Amino acid sequence: MLQPKYITNIENLTHLTVEEKAALKKVSEKFVFRVNEYYLNLIDWSNPDDPLRKLVIPSGDELVEYGSWDASEENTNYVAKGCQHKYSTTALLLVSEICGAYCRYCFRKRLFKTDVKETVSDVSEGIDYIKKTPEINNVLLTGGDPFMLATKKLRWIIENVRSIEHVKIIRIGSKLLAFNPMRISEDEELLALLKEFSNEDKRIYVMAHINHPREITGETLKAVRSLHDAGVIIVNQTPILKGINNDSDTLSMLLDKLSWAGVTPYYFFINRPVAGNKSFVLPLEEVYHLVEEAKGKTSGLGKRVRLVMSHSTGKIEILAIKNGIAYVKYHQSRDHDYGKFMLFKCPENASWFDDLLPMNND
Repeated sequence: MLQPKYITNIENLTHLTVEEKAALKKVSEKFVFRVNEYYLNLIDWSNPDDPLRKLVIPSGDELVEYGSWDASEENTNYVAKGCQHKYSTTALLLVSEICGAYCRYCFRKRLFKTDVKETVSDVSEGIDYIKKTPEINNVLLTGGDPFMLATKKLRWIIENVRSIEHVKIIRIGSKLLAFNPMRISEDEELLALLKEFSNEDKRIYVMAHINHPREITGETLKAVRSLHDAGVIIVNQTPILKGINNDSDTLSMLLDKLSWAGVTPYYFFINRPVAGNKSFVLPLEEVYHLVEEAKGKTSGLGKRVRLVMSHSTGKIEILAIKNGIAYVKYHQSRDHDYGKFMLFKCPENASWFDDLLPMNND
């Protein structure tokens, strides 16, 4: 199986000038740089504002002081090594510290710091916790990117999770449908593994991270078909990112192309206030209207997407923003407030849940 070459040193990127490399060296020293030749070939290098370029090539804007390393306070959700349990029915296993490429907006930048060890090579402690916790009926394999693991290692994890009777769904969070779809479509051993453990009453889901319609190539569609043939269900989630997908035509095309390929549009996320992400941030009200405009241009299949913030307290769905008021509810809640409806004042520059103000704050 021929895989694209990976580049982890900015100096080896032939598409940049000597001056550009020198300017970005400090960025790549603070934030990991990783990309592969397949994805580099999707970039329009004649356009310095090309959205795919912005997705993977460092920018000096990343050095602007902003946010925190763990904006959603995932560190408070650990119950075992490499295992988070924030919502009652769902557990996360951080099984890989490697990504197929490195998104500049990544909300888990902290995982790539040398002093952070949240992912573990041995997730047996987390699996034991899940075995002892019967309310957990679905497990998300995440990281990093689980599909970057050797298939033999991934088999061990999936076999052990699937052996737990009360776990009905296994989810795999991955960017590889966009970054390296050949890893999926050309690995018969991987596809056989997925087919073996995704069946009528206990499915495997792939939570794809496709941010822009140009990422949906012929190779991506081939990988989608391979997963479908293996009995895997695919859904997609992406943040709304300034300079990448923040116009309604781009978003509607993404919704259309996903639906045409049989990939369910699942979540549009508000970009988390993570260190280095300032240049991608948009006001909440602007994002809400972009999403509504995009949904107005697509079919009912595309309209299934939900606009949410993955906050430390839960997933908060934005229902509407009008006349300076945000109408939101808990789509999921750490403290069992699911469905709780809330009204807040929404300042023009509000970009995150914590920027909203109580209605009685005059």
